[in-house]
Amino acid sequence: MQRRTLLTTALTVLASPWPVAALAQSGQPQVLVWKDPNCGCCNDWIAHLQEHGFTVRAYDTGNLAARRRLGMPEALGSCHTAQVGGYVIEGHVPAADIHRLLQERPQALGLSVPRMPIGSPGMDGPEYGGRKDPYDVLLVQRDGSSRVFASYHQPTGGDRPAQAGGTPAAPTPTDSQGRPWAEAEVRRIDTRGNRLSLRHGPIPNLDMPPMTMFFQVSDPAMLERVRVGERIRFSADRVNGQYTVMEWQPMQ
Repeated sequence: MQRRTLLTTALTVLASPWPVAALAQSGQPQVLVWKDPNCGCCNDWIAHLQEHGFTVRAYDTGNLAARRRLGMPEALGSCHTAQVGGYVIEGHVPAADIHRLLQERPQALGLSVPRMPIGSPGMDGPEYGGRKDPYDVLLVQRDGSSRVFASYHQPTGGDRPAQAGGTPAAPTPTDSQGRPWAEAEVRRIDTRGNRLSLRHGPIPNLDMPPMTMFFQVSDPAMLERVRVGERIRFSADRVNGQYTVMEWQPMQ
């Protein structure tokens, strides 16, 4: 993907002392980003920032610790956390809104696009078929309150867009606690970190579209029973700010 090629090139340039000095003198704002190393939509968002005048330094350490350290509320969390110009940026915030934030300099903690809405920068690749869900960019205060800073793809008729095909979705089977099942392929297993990487379909209760990402597991014994390449059904939730596999079963 072109964006990911741009990202790889830019991070290679940043590794050299001379280009870093040159970029610093150019006056381009530098954004520090904390993310999972296997988060493709995070990399696409970074490429979006680079295409709109930002330089980026990425840390592939996950973003939970950074989000807590910087004071962004867990309820407004997403898959990556960033910092620029003294502000915190959470999730797939458009570059134009970050530029506006830095120009207006409001009294605030920063901006957030909670979760991962399809159609936001980094969540707008061809795999989403041109889908654009409504979402808001929130201006977040240091006390955790927020207000709408910008809105995108809002319906004009007062109703949210109908589902594709114009028919209601069929009920989704659920786990023992009423969480909907999702389907996935196991891509990687990290027993030391009690997590695994899943290439998964939609997760309705998290409003999460299909993607590949790491999940913590509620029961570490799960990692002894799954194997890379296996197809599974699983349920997920947010536990202490982390996306976590709660229950699972092999697909027949």
